Amino acid sequence: MPTRVSARIAAIAESATLAVDAKAKALKAAGRPVIVFGAGEPDFPTPGHIVEAAQRACAEPKFHKYTPAAGLPELRQAIASKTARDSGYEVTASQVLVTNGGKQAVYQTFGTLLDPGDEVLLPAPYWTTYPEAIALAGGVTTVVPTDETTGYLASVDDLERARTDRTKVLLFVSPSNPTGAVYPPELVKEIGQWAYENNLWVVTDEIYEHLVYGDATFSSIPVQTPQISDMTVVLNGCAKTYAMTGWRVGWMIGPQDVIKAASNLQSHATSNVCNVAQAAALAAVTGDLTAVAQMRDAFDRRRQTMTRMLNEIPGVLCPEPQGAFYCYPSVKDVLGKEIAGRTVHSSSELAAMILDEAEVAVVPGEAFGTPGYFRLSCALGDADLEEGITRMAKLLAGAR
Repeated sequence: MPTRVSARIAAIAESATLAVDAKAKALKAAGRPVIVFGAGEPDFPTPGHIVEAAQRACAEPKFHKYTPAAGLPELRQAIASKTARDSGYEVTASQVLVTNGGKQAVYQTFGTLLDPGDEVLLPAPYWTTYPEAIALAGGVTTVVPTDETTGYLASVDDLERARTDRTKVLLFVSPSNPTGAVYPPELVKEIGQWAYENNLWVVTDEIYEHLVYGDATFSSIPVQTPQISDMTVVLNGCAKTYAMTGWRVGWMIGPQDVIKAASNLQSHATSNVCNVAQAAALAAVTGDLTAVAQMRDAFDRRRQTMTRMLNEIPGVLCPEPQGAFYCYPSVKDVLGKEIAGRTVHSSSELAAMILDEAEVAVVPGEAFGTPGYFRLSCALGDADLEEGITRMAKLLAGAR
């Protein structure tokens, strides 16, 4: 009997972060007091002026019809202006494609750039969607490992050791999901120069550009290395900066021929992004950043609290994240020990135990290509954050 699902689609793994979030929410709905450190989603409502723009758009008949597949012209121009304002990267509206969230931007970028067998360098830990999108495009992921000893930063030497004759793309992410690592400007420039000298495309995900803390500085690779701009695709969106995860508006920025090809793909896949959501995005990217700064201050406070509390747990080591809103502690020294009458051998098993015994949901490092770690989101209330880490600490204190 022939298989019911194609091999290509059957090979896709479910999003581990969304799976953890769904399980935790189901337990909460059943009455269990689960605290969720899973999904990367700001716990703040979308700012009021953005919601009001969407409400107005609902009443405008022009938004009840099809609009250009690549995005509303005024939004594409606004994204170009916002990019120049926030990162210093000067582009035109014709270099912008508005997508159904950042995930569609990731998928379409690799679908546009890759031929079967092309290799993509992907520093690990990595966001769970990246290797799936690469595989769907026929590409091959080449993992470049990093760990807490280097602050989860890949060096040029690390990248060069992984490069082969089949390497076509470097996927560069700063600030990082899941680690919160932020590449310093001088290293961004060095990596960009290396990519240029080796004729590699750079796909850079900048969705956490506004969420950097302390002395860390966000820098964009085509700004630090302008000569690479004609072989760079920038991915971004509204979700993290403006607390708009559910609105599903992202974008690609790249050379005009790449954006035109990706627009053709989108014209057959989804057509235009929801016009009401695009109107909301227009208000977001043209508005001031006051609400963004307030959210960043909260995330800053929480990441410091979370880092301190995690490092107080025996066997747990957590570098302080410099960006995004995650902590990525190593739990390798906890593995192999007996906890609550059971011996756990992997971070996946340990995460399941913590959910069962402490009613705390975390995402194990297996989802991000690095077993032996957890990802915990800082995007939840201060009281829940402290209670959740306290529960974890109490459970793990009994490890022996």
